[in-house]
Amino acid sequence: MSDTKNIENVILVGLNITTNIKKQTDIDIYDSMKELEELAQAAGTKILGTTVQNKETYDAAYYIGKGKAEELAELAENMEADTIIFNEELSGVQIKNLEEITKTKVIDRTTLILDIFASRALSKEGKLQVELAQQKYRSARLIGLGSQLSRLGGGIGTRGPGEKKLEIDKRHIKQRIIDIQKELKEISKNRQTQRSSRAKSNLPLVALVGYTNSGKSTILNEIIKTHKDYDKEKEVYVQDMLFATLDVQLRKATLPSNSDYLITDTVGFVSQIPHDLIEAFKATLEEVKYADLLLHVVDLSNDKYKLQMDTTNKVLSEIGVDNKKVLYVFNKADKVNYEANISVNEPFIMISATKRYNIEKFYEMIEHMLSKSKKKVELLIPYSNSDIINKLHDKYNFEEIYEENGTRLKVSLEEEEYGRYKNFITQEF
Repeated sequence: MSDTKNIENVILVGLNITTNIKKQTDIDIYDSMKELEELAQAAGTKILGTTVQNKETYDAAYYIGKGKAEELAELAENMEADTIIFNEELSGVQIKNLEEITKTKVIDRTTLILDIFASRALSKEGKLQVELAQQKYRSARLIGLGSQLSRLGGGIGTRGPGEKKLEIDKRHIKQRIIDIQKELKEISKNRQTQRSSRAKSNLPLVALVGYTNSGKSTILNEIIKTHKDYDKEKEVYVQDMLFATLDVQLRKATLPSNSDYLITDTVGFVSQIPHDLIEAFKATLEEVKYADLLLHVVDLSNDKYKLQMDTTNKVLSEIGVDNKKVLYVFNKADKVNYEANISVNEPFIMISATKRYNIEKFYEMIEHMLSKSKKKVELLIPYSNSDIINKLHDKYNFEEIYEENGTRLKVSLEEEEYGRYKNFITQEF
């Protein structure tokens, strides 16, 4: 976050591509600009103004065109702006040219999101993941980004590795990327050990996913109150802003039948999320792959909630999670007077986490979907079919016991998997 004594004054700039063939996204430019405003506010800036350029395609040198860039320079001078934030991802050359003509610091949406992540990440892993994304982003923009890479001081775009005076040298950045990846690999190994330990407990895992600011953390705090060991200190931070929390949280909760399960929160998604950031957070989001049930939280009060659902599903698909059992949780029902025409093919429930509307029914649905989703069995996989174990490892946690006839393992199979591997089942529990 920016220092309150030195809040950056920013101008937001968007480009509305008027030719459908050239459009990169179906998101309405004004909805996208509104989200950029929220991102800028989350970074602690003061927004002086917003401008949108209508153009058939982007300009390779100045993105919005040289004439519009000159107008922007005059606007920035008159408004005494510290920073100009573009809604789209810019090349190093475009940033260099725009900074030269406007005499003002220029960053893009990707830099802004990475900056917010850098200021919010608390765990060592989270910080490393953000820095990895930042370094990869900078590496691709070395040409023209010299002034930004060596820029010292505060402000957006200088958090994380930006606080260090980096050499303008690909080898330097490449080596740092290698070092970070090694550290993250070690952390990932530790997580796998923890996951194996959890698997022994046979507790189901439920994962909260969804667009940022949809209410996942509020729902998590409500769910963990069901557990006998609940403590106020176990609640996670909640704030009405984009990316209020980043680090994955894992807590215990209890179903109406008094059996326990694990609930995990994940980082919220956003449209045009930087690809490098998705890549960097894949390891953290791996927890979602092992979930028995996804709770896809949707902000029902947002007019564009269907688009936000699509964005979330797209990111889940990118990280290889698109065949999970899902319960759609339409949150903030109180803000739409508990009325909405919802049309989804998966099970869903409408709730208000803050007003506790439908909460008990919500818990019952979680239990129902968990109870019918799996069958605990023992499998004996012949060594000639060892590829099956790799496939199962992609979805489940289990211990392997090597025997003369093959590998024996205990696992809770989903219904479709149960039928597929029925011939290898030696015992059911």
